[in-house]
Amino acid sequence: VKVKIPFGNKYLDAIFSVPEKKPTYGVILTHGAGGDMNFPHLLSLAAYLASHGVLCLRFTCKGLNVAYRTKAFKTVTEYLKLSDDYKLSGVFLAGRSMGSRAAASLIRQLSQDDDDDNFIQGLICLSYPLHRPKLQSKLRDEDLLSIRCPVLFVSGSADEMCEKQLLESVASKMKAPKKIHWIDKANHGMAVKGRTTDDVMEEINAKVFSWLRENVELEHK
Repeated sequence: VKVKIPFGNKYLDAIFSVPEKKPTYGVILTHGAGGDMNFPHLLSLAAYLASHGVLCLRFTCKGLNVAYRTKAFKTVTEYLKLSDDYKLSGVFLAGRSMGSRAAASLIRQLSQDDDDDNFIQGLICLSYPLHRPKLQSKLRDEDLLSIRCPVLFVSGSADEMCEKQLLESVASKMKAPKKIHWIDKANHGMAVKGRTTDDVMEEINAKVFSWLRENVELEHK
């Protein structure tokens, strides 16, 4: 289901992937610095989640400014929260690369609000860009360290923007319940020599869904 979500004086393009049965939980999903909501990995995850009973709303926001992307994420989250079509018990925010930074930033902001009502149940970071390539001294970890809801990281062990030891070190300092799933030999784009994209995505999708099931009551299909 395609929708246009009002955002300032324009609209954000978004698409719902709707399960056959009435969903209780949803995932809001966005892309990285390049591309849009039709990035193949997002399409694959959205279809998988919907087929397993989880509503997925993915959206496009092309700005390269994290504050701007965070604002867009907030608008989409509020839109879904107030939706009459889908009355959900809660949502998980998810993003790929820069999209996961925006999701983390929003969760940090909302957790500082006094009226936080636990609508957001957790955070899913696909290829979280912990640092720029070859710039491991400057970590983008402030938001992660102040989040308290459950967090799942899915990262490639050869990601040039998220060195394995550095992410594990940041995770050990986090207050939130967290899990890291390493895709062996995958780079930032989740490409693995000798494996097809579909094969890698099957691993990622299954991991995301099993983690969601651990955190909320989802019927297993």
